[in-house]
Amino acid sequence: MTAIPWNQKTIDEFHEKKGLGVGMWGDHLLLMTERGAKSGESHTTPLVYIRDGDKYVVAGSKGGAPADPTWVANVKANPDVEVEVAKEGGTEKLKARAQVIASGPELDRLYLELAKVWPSFLDYEKKTSRVIPVVVLESSRD
Repeated sequence: MTAIPWNQKTIDEFHEKKGLGVGMWGDHLLLMTERGAKSGESHTTPLVYIRDGDKYVVAGSKGGAPADPTWVANVKANPDVEVEVAKEGGTEKLKARAQVIASGPELDRLYLELAKVWPSFLDYEKKTSRVIPVVVLESSRD
């Protein structure tokens, strides 16, 4: 499993703090591990999230960069992921299926909900001409 150095630092803090009070994201961070579309290797990414019913929702914002983060292409190609989130007394890992939403009223609704937790998402939207997708992660427990 690989992660860029900034992400690895956040992943380490997530594990040290059992997913709570992590950096500037507080209690709104999860870890998503996806398989690379080209490499097939596992990659873990810390992501700000909200809950929408029993689903987790994240944004492919990349800070408003011109292109989607690589993990978006990865989950389009390989939608089966692992999610690690805080739960009472520690963290929980679960298998999930990722669905990328790149247009429509559901994208708008979920993106605005994400911005309530992380207001910078509104700034990211202004910095880029692309539509920032949201990704819905639905548990696929066996």
